Amino acid sequence: MSVSPRPFWQSFLFFVLPLMAANILQALSGTINNIFLGQLLGVKALAAASVFFPILFLFIAFLIGLSAGATVLIGQAWGARNHERVKAVTGSVLTVALAGGLVIGILASINAHHLMRLLGTPDDIFADAVAYARVSFLSMPLAFLFFTASGLLRGVGDTVTPLYSLLLSTLVSAVMTPALILGWFGLPQLGIVSAAVAGFFGFAASLVLLFFYLRWRKHPMAPDRALLRHLRPDGAILRLVVRIGVPTGVQVVSGAIAGIVIVGMVNKFGSNATAAYGAVNQILSFVQFPAISVGIAASVFGAQYIGAGRMSELGRVTRTALMMNLLLTGTLILLAYLGADYVIGWFITQPDTVELAKTLLHIVLWSCLMFGASAVLSGIMRSSGEVMVPMLIQVLCIAAVELPVAFWLSARIGITGIWWGFVASFAAMMVLQFLWYQLVWRRRTITAMI
Repeated sequence: MSVSPRPFWQSFLFFVLPLMAANILQALSGTINNIFLGQLLGVKALAAASVFFPILFLFIAFLIGLSAGATVLIGQAWGARNHERVKAVTGSVLTVALAGGLVIGILASINAHHLMRLLGTPDDIFADAVAYARVSFLSMPLAFLFFTASGLLRGVGDTVTPLYSLLLSTLVSAVMTPALILGWFGLPQLGIVSAAVAGFFGFAASLVLLFFYLRWRKHPMAPDRALLRHLRPDGAILRLVVRIGVPTGVQVVSGAIAGIVIVGMVNKFGSNATAAYGAVNQILSFVQFPAISVGIAASVFGAQYIGAGRMSELGRVTRTALMMNLLLTGTLILLAYLGADYVIGWFITQPDTVELAKTLLHIVLWSCLMFGASAVLSGIMRSSGEVMVPMLIQVLCIAAVELPVAFWLSARIGITGIWWGFVASFAAMMVLQFLWYQLVWRRRTITAMI
């Protein structure tokens, strides 16, 4: 690794901030499109588009896993200054991402109506849901390439370029969605599929920008002859990617499944409780973005130091990441506590529901610090290829702590018990991850995988 003239904490912070901004922007882009659909086409259009989300989430889990595995390998190769291996991992992973996107996109588009039936889509929005899903599936190859490329760029320490490309994608989509709904600029009015078509062109524009920008900057990840030679699946590389990526994807899916179960518990307390749950979850997702970003940064910096053979620096990466989690996540938590009434008012206006949401938010907000600490410890261990135990810890904490505690307490103290289940799970996860990190992982001999 090259020696930076700035203190390490500054390098870490400058890596994390664009990553945080990209995560927030990605969440906002979906919200913006949903606003256009709901306001310009009505509730049924929004519902038809929302049906697609569970399927989309499964593919996101796949991409997160693929990107996590590839980012660690890229980071280690980059830390070792082995540019040939950087290109080999990049070419192999991009090839698989494109092929996977094509196969999934074509097959799922052909069978969109069966998938919508499987999800129990109501008859009055069935045709619109199928149309929306079909166009979205056809965007999969571009989406897979876009998000995979963004993850690979982070492996060499670049979080700014992915932010620029995501910004372009969001702007194209935000302009084209209402334009295609209302027929601006002489464009056809496409109704419900407008957002999906706009998303397709957003991804296409961003990939074109990435291609020319990386070549212009002579970026180490630029598409050149060296990358072209490696545009083929490499079995040895892909086995390592899968070894790291599958458990990471399982972590994402386990959290989603737990969320479905929790929603079922919340719904029993009535529509006000469900509305409060939705508002609190929206706020929590933004508060957790710094924690998630710091965990990714710990994984990337850890991988680069492992590749460079500087294992003694891993402790400093961990300490810096924990400090950043405390600073960044803690700041958002404080702001959310101070402005709880105002922020909740963005989502709901009914006074009793606002009070319920504020109560639930006050219970769970502070525990996001423990969630962030767990993400840091999991990320630093992932940088060495240690993924199975952190994944099992998360699944165990969800299955044996979060859900049982939420169920037991909600039956005794009401809906607030569900949120104490989250707190208990985050606490257990942090403690168990720390024990494994301190007592087992730190005592192992760590070597580069690539």
